[in-house]
Amino acid sequence: MMLYLVATPIGNLEDITFRAVRVLKEVDLIAAEDTRTARKLLDRYEIKTPVVSYYDAVEKSKTPELIAELAAGRSVALVSEAGTPGISDPGYRLVAAAREAGVPVVPVPGPSAAIAALAASGLPTDRFAFEGFLPSSPAARRKKLYSLREEERTLIFYESPRRILATLKEVGQIFGDRPVAVARELTKIHEEFLRGPAAEVSRQLRKKGKIRGEIVLLLAGRSGPPDWSGITPADQIERAIRELGISRMEAIKLVAGLRGRPKSEIYRAGLEESRPPAG
Repeated sequence: MMLYLVATPIGNLEDITFRAVRVLKEVDLIAAEDTRTARKLLDRYEIKTPVVSYYDAVEKSKTPELIAELAAGRSVALVSEAGTPGISDPGYRLVAAAREAGVPVVPVPGPSAAIAALAASGLPTDRFAFEGFLPSSPAARRKKLYSLREEERTLIFYESPRRILATLKEVGQIFGDRPVAVARELTKIHEEFLRGPAAEVSRQLRKKGKIRGEIVLLLAGRSGPPDWSGITPADQIERAIRELGISRMEAIKLVAGLRGRPKSEIYRAGLEESRPPAG
């Protein structure tokens, strides 16, 4: 009885560990986010273990079935379409249920697009924050990016080729000329890294015509402490309302997060600053 979380290649099928191949051969069942992708890998390494699907839409219903298999004494390996299970891929619900049921959970480390992109990005690697996929809605995406303006760590996002130009435009508007890196098609034939301010990286991408492939977007964190001199909470609130098109209460919450202050304090400060002088 064991649940294995097996990291699989993000592109190049040679990027799999000896241990991962052995585990996939020895377990009783493989739960795969994409059975077609999994089959290519399994055929390459002559792995005959039975495979069942385990993707976002069925994660809730399939989890009890897999826990039952584990409770019956069988071993299960979880693999995502690419990379490490549970990292912007199905897995969290199964791992939590397995832990709750007393089933041992064993990670089998390996490829991760976020870590591979960070290591080769040329941006600081000592501290970073992985934010997964940004919201697809432009308004929600801008709000999310705005909330990260004062983050000091290197920021890592996954993004689709359809949205990358829009996201880079918003990054430039919100973060200015802060360095970014775009890693595309990691470990594949057309692997590519583009670096520079968001506007320059966007220009390089536009020259290529149709953008294809999986993309990791990295953004340098803020350098140095935030400088609030001459910028009052009221100024920030009004700017957030104007730039993001959000309500005043949403703007207050956002400014409180940026400044690391209670919402009530920012609310009162905004009222005081916006109040016309007496007399």
